[in-house]
Amino acid sequence: MALRAGRGVLRRKPIALIQESEGGAGQQLQRALGLWQLTAIGVGGIIGAGIFTLAGTVANGKAGPAVLVSFLIAGVASAAAAFSYAEFAGLIPKAGSAYTYGYAVLGELAGWFIGWDLLLEYTAIVAVVAIGISGYFGFLLGEMGVELPAWMLGAPGTGDGHRVDLFAAALCLLIAYLLTLGIKNAARFETVVVGLKVLVVLLVIGVGFFHVRTGNYTPFFPFGVSGAFTGAATVFFAVFGYDAMSTAAEESKDAQRHMPKAILYSLAISMVLYVLACLVLTGMQDYRAIDPESGFSSAFKAVGLTGLADVIAVGAIIGILTVMFTFMLGVTRVWFSMSRDGLLPKWFAHTHPRRQVPTRVTWIVGIASAAIAGFLPIGEAAELTNIGILLAFVVVCTAVIVLRYKRPDLPRTFRTPGMPVVPALGVVFSIWLITFLEWQTWVRFAVWFVIGLVVYFAYSYRRSEMAKAEREVAALEDGDGS
Repeated sequence: MALRAGRGVLRRKPIALIQESEGGAGQQLQRALGLWQLTAIGVGGIIGAGIFTLAGTVANGKAGPAVLVSFLIAGVASAAAAFSYAEFAGLIPKAGSAYTYGYAVLGELAGWFIGWDLLLEYTAIVAVVAIGISGYFGFLLGEMGVELPAWMLGAPGTGDGHRVDLFAAALCLLIAYLLTLGIKNAARFETVVVGLKVLVVLLVIGVGFFHVRTGNYTPFFPFGVSGAFTGAATVFFAVFGYDAMSTAAEESKDAQRHMPKAILYSLAISMVLYVLACLVLTGMQDYRAIDPESGFSSAFKAVGLTGLADVIAVGAIIGILTVMFTFMLGVTRVWFSMSRDGLLPKWFAHTHPRRQVPTRVTWIVGIASAAIAGFLPIGEAAELTNIGILLAFVVVCTAVIVLRYKRPDLPRTFRTPGMPVVPALGVVFSIWLITFLEWQTWVRFAVWFVIGLVVYFAYSYRRSEMAKAEREVAALEDGDGS
């Protein structure tokens, strides 16, 4: 039974057309990534913000030692969705990830809103991570006795005299520059830095284990069980870097075989390291004393390991760069895919003639994320990131169920186990986590949603490639009937 194309906002982009499409002149990406480069990009996106930044933030103000539970809850929900992403990645190995999957199965409007949300939220994630790195940079400079002018050390309202987080903004522009060098060079940088980051995390876990005091785990739920769930909603974006990595499917040498494996490998490796790191962090230092911005460095300093604290700060600065890399890669590929489909101006889908990367959108995202990182506190920036990502998980998990029963004949290199229970759990967990987000987050999301609605009906609805095809079919039908 074939999936009907639909009409209007429900029109779907046929999977066969997506599989065959490579874009026209000036709209092609280079296939250069192997399995372990893809896995490194996934691990690079997942490990970093959660360990070096949000673990301390959530432990200190939302969950206490139960930050471990927060990560486990987020990890279970993420794993349920990861299987769905893996199935789609093998079936539709194209740029765009959740946007492309939603467009193919649930229709143009659903695909549009997922893509539209990811544009904001991936950009905000880049900014959040940049702010986190800036916190470690400030810690490191303080240890070296270097004092910088207060105006450049943070966003307004984050400290006396703070006007802009200059270092965070500069990092966003640096990552944009790296991504414009071409996917092969950029991925080589990412793979090396991810290796260094994993070594730093293993060092943190190995040394910190000997300084754990079990008394610091009591009380385990100082903010109640609800605090652990609130923390899960906050840290959720730290356990789905595979989503952003899957947007690079069109740059993989063998996406149908490698993408599903890379998604599952990256999540499994990252969750083991997250659990061990959370146990060490909250065991070394009372949750109330953990520095929300540079948790591990402050924890090691508290037990007298100042030298190691400096090493961790350097490792965090280098390592978290990979998170920025993965998510900036993700947002630029979603934007590229939406523009190539005509939902946004084709001008954005232009790629560099030699490097074959979408340089225009890369620089736009770099500047936008730099502005967010420079002028918003980390808490407010983080609140921009979660609803759309959770909704993307809902869409992908729902779509994989629909497509499995509507098109069981399609060749799949990976099949989600426990169908339909596992993807249904992904839907339930994601909706549940959404309910724990604060009302201000809903307001921001609603505003972005309304803006997206206006853009879609004012521009995208009539200018998409599928809209043009629909008009051509209608014209042929009218001609046959005349």
